[in-house]
Amino acid sequence: MNPPAPLDRTAIRREVRAQRRSLSERERSLRSHALCLNLARSGLLARARRIACFWPNDGEVDLAPLFARLWQTGTRIFLPVLAGPRLWFAPFHPHTRLADNRFGIPEPVASRRQACPLLALDIVLMPLVAFDGRGNRLGMGGGYYDRTFASRAHRTHLRRPLLVGAAFAFQRREHLEARPWDVALDAAITDRGFEWLR
Repeated sequence: MNPPAPLDRTAIRREVRAQRRSLSERERSLRSHALCLNLARSGLLARARRIACFWPNDGEVDLAPLFARLWQTGTRIFLPVLAGPRLWFAPFHPHTRLADNRFGIPEPVASRRQACPLLALDIVLMPLVAFDGRGNRLGMGGGYYDRTFASRAHRTHLRRPLLVGAAFAFQRREHLEARPWDVALDAAITDRGFEWLR
């Protein structure tokens, strides 16, 4: 008997997004706190001075429990801002004014002059719909992160910034088909733990 054919990307998106949105607010909060605690225990943050995070959308994991810990240690937080087909990363402080972008996701109201250069970021925590053990990442389909970090795929020595997928454990898949333009993850953090990929 042949194994079932793998789901295509559209079907995976539909399935995982429904599963993510089905979590109660309490369950999402508990799992998000567990993820943030796992990241803190991973040792990954020890020498990181600039970290890009994201604001949750469509039932994604909430990184807010991490913010106060990072600010207390002097780590600077940046959030993505849409700029045409790519992203730039603006500083995020406790009193930063936010405004919804065209997808309804809050982003800092900031000048492009305040953007953090990509190579100055130590870690980028990336939202995703699904990921696998080889570092393949399935996003929402806009391609913003892939275009933003496209040049990183061609570097063999300098691996900055570290790209870390942040998701619930059930978003991990056995295998995802990679597209030529996909930028792979270095690691993943979930409510179950930290994992180096590839």
